[in-house]
Formats: sequence, structure tokens, C-alpha cells
Amino acid sequence: MADTKREIERKYESDDSGLPDLTGVGGVTDVIDMGLVELDATYYDTADQRLTAASLTLRRRTGGSDAGWHLKFPVAPGVRDEIRCPLSDTVPAEIAALVRSRVRGAELVPVVRLRSARDVRHLVDADGAVLAEASVDTVTADRLIGKGGSAQWTEIEVELADEADPALLDRVDKRLRKAGVRPSKSASKLARALEQTGGTRHGSGRRAKPVTAGDHVLAYVREQREKILEHDPGVRRDVPDAGHQMRVATRRLRSTLRTFGKVLDPAVTDAIAVELKWLAGELGLDRDQEVLAERLTTALGDLPPALVHGPVSKRFTTWASARHGSARGHLLAILDSARYLALLDTLDALLADPPLRKKAAGKPEKVLAKAVRKDLAKVSRLVTEAMELPPGEERDVALHEARKKGKRTRYAAEAAVPALGGTARSLAKSMKSLTKLLGEHQDSVMARRTLRELSAVAHAAGENGFTYGALHAREEARAAQVEARLPGLWKEARSQAAV
Repeated sequence: MADTKREIERKYESDDSGLPDLTGVGGVTDVIDMGLVELDATYYDTADQRLTAASLTLRRRTGGSDAGWHLKFPVAPGVRDEIRCPLSDTVPAEIAALVRSRVRGAELVPVVRLRSARDVRHLVDADGAVLAEASVDTVTADRLIGKGGSAQWTEIEVELADEADPALLDRVDKRLRKAGVRPSKSASKLARALEQTGGTRHGSGRRAKPVTAGDHVLAYVREQREKILEHDPGVRRDVPDAGHQMRVATRRLRSTLRTFGKVLDPAVTDAIAVELKWLAGELGLDRDQEVLAERLTTALGDLPPALVHGPVSKRFTTWASARHGSARGHLLAILDSARYLALLDTLDALLADPPLRKKAAGKPEKVLAKAVRKDLAKVSRLVTEAMELPPGEERDVALHEARKKGKRTRYAAEAAVPALGGTARSLAKSMKSLTKLLGEHQDSVMARRTLRELSAVAHAAGENGFTYGALHAREEARAAQVEARLPGLWKEARSQAAV
């Protein structure tokens, strides 16, 4: 069974002088010698090093107190989440799933072996509590693929203890620098091993600054593709908001392909857009359910007790839990499906050999602005038509369509910001305000639909349906308030949205 640990550490170059005295630094009252530990780690990756390129590390390590399989995800500079599984001969299924979007059909093979003699010190406070672990590691690295090669070095590593104040690392850093110790040039032992045994420094090069319209569109496509891959493990781990962020990236990517059809050939991208719509729909099942459940629960809590009749709260909870469980299992199956992995392969192929049209070579200020204005005109027409309809289901549907086109316009404007600057940024902000208001309206539509369904179930069970009706009436009032605010907000948005 896997567990997760947040690892906060800093690495430094070391010479024969070893670790400077850290007594008295940031509440450290004693430095305890914990002895020498022998560690032996084999790092795994694909032959073309896809995990390394994404700053992920996967290793099988023996020795020390945490022998087993470790998968590390970057969170911030010096901060990583480490997924741990017990020691076994092969990559555990739980870990293999977390790297599937990167690895896909490729094989994970040993790429580097690192043997470390770790001289460990515990930095403790006056009560004997461990604040951090400082070690001097003497490392021997052997490359296991390609032409091979070996390297040796010594480094200092300082890792914060669980629940300790991160400010301690800043104080330790100051003491180490004063003693002449300098931060490591490599982010990890694996990165250093690959570099010193004949490998390539991944991620060190920068892409050329976008010049043409095609450059800008492809840069945005690449960014959203990477975000899909980045959030995939979080969705599998049920990390809060990961599914929402992955869904947003999927929608942004689909909208970009739709909007900039004069840049990327729709004959190629239309089929990809269909698959992205499918993926966004699957990702939204659980998210939409979560948002709706929270809305209904909050609304019920706001009702005066005298208006609550029957086991409404229990019925809400049962409904939400049942839907979440089934949606969760379904989503995991989607992320392991051949269809999803094929979509990721297709996105890679699109970026490797983009189907550029003639307009792709044009000036971004002209090509991108024209595409964005076209999207904005569609939003304007849909909002106007929706508000001319009488309140009811037809208007609800029309406002929902306006919301979807507003999001598309927002994403198009975001993609154009590097080329168009403040005008595109203002439009994106205006569209965000519009779609947020229309989102509130659509949430009310879905809440009323669910209340009617739950009321019917409650009635069939012989329960009082009064509370469902009261909540329904309040949702109608909220939707009416949104519709009343819409004309003024839309007028303001249009005045700020000149592109």
C-alpha cells in the first residue's frame, strides 16, 4: 500500500571539510551523530528518459529506514511529494499507474545506480525533538544504459522534519553559506548522475520566443498538454482540485484548436477536439457532482429549521456519496483506457509535426486578434438572443450556450496575451466575469433539476417534500437575480473588451 510524504530539502556541494557546526541555528540546541548508513538505489525511466524530462524520479532503494520504491513529484523548488511503496522486485502497480500518462507503452528500465555512504546528523531542539536531518553523502553513480560511465561526488543534504518550520532551512542555508558551502547546481542526485555520466541536462534549454501566429498557438497548446500530464497523477491520487485543473486544461486546449482553425488545420484537429471533449466530459462527472452537492448542502444549512421537514440532509449525503464512488471508479478506468492514452500520443504527434496553415506564418497581432474578435461576436449574439427569450427552459439552454462560448473566448484571449498584451488580458478578465455569472445561473438550473429528482424519490418513500420545494423556490430566485444582473455586466464587459 502506497503512502505519501512531503519532502522539503536543500542540497549543497561538499568538500573534505564536511558539515559545518549547526548548533544554535534557528532553535537547534544539539546536533546528534546518527552514524553511517549505506544506501543502494536503482533509478528507473524509459529509454528516452520521459520521467527525467518531467522532473519525476522513480527509484528502488535498499538500506536506511525507508527501503522500498519511491516516486517523487516536484511541487516547488526544494519541495517534492514522495510516494512510497514496500520493497518488491518489480515496479508496484500503484506507482506504475501514476506514471502511465508519461510512460504509456514504453518500458521502465534501470538507468542509473546510486550507492551512497550517508553520514547522518539530527538537528534537535531543547526538548530533543528532531527539527531536520543533515547528512554528508559520498555518492558513486553508475550509468546502466547507453555507453555507461561512472562518477563520484560528495554533497550535503538538509531535510526538514515533519511539522518543522520551513524557515529553519533559510537559517541553515545562511550558516552554510557563511562557512563557504554553496548550493548544488543539480536539482537531484539523479540529475547530477545523468549529467556526469554522459547524459543530457533535461529542461535546461529554453524554447525560442514565439514570433509567428503559429508559434504563439503552438506554445499555448504545448502548455495545456503539459498541464494535462501534470495533473493526471493527482487525479489518480484523488488530490483536491486536480480533476478540475486537468479538465480546465483539456477545455482550454480544445477551445484553442477550435478558435485558431486558420492556424492549425481543422482537417487534423477536429478529430482531436472531439476526443478532448470526451475527456473533459469524463473529468467533469465527479467535479460537477461535488460542486452540486456542496451547493445543496449549503442551501439546506441556510434554511430556517422550521422549513426543514424529513431526512433531507441524509438523502443529500447518500446521493452524493453514491455518485462520487461510482464516478471515481469510472474515471480511473478512463485514465487507464487505450482511448485516453491514444489521445496523449496524438497530442504529442500534433506538436512534433503541427498541421500549420498559411495564416500560421502571419503576424500574431493580426491573425490572433481576428480569431478572438470572431469568438467575441458569437458570444455577443448568444447573450443578446438569450435575454430576448422569456424566462424558462429555453432561456436556460441559451444562457448555457453563451457561457460555453464565453469560456472559449476567454481561453482564446489568454492564448493571445503574449502577442496582444493588455487588450487580450482585459478581454480574458471580462469573459471570466461573464462566465462566472452564467456559471452561477447554470448551477441553479442543475440544482433545481436535482431537487425535483430527489423530491420524487422522497415522495415515493412517503417523506414530506416541502423542504425540496422551498429550496427549489430559492434557486429560482437566485437564477432570476443573475438574469437581472446580466445586461449591466455584459454592457460593462463589452466596453472593456476591445481587441
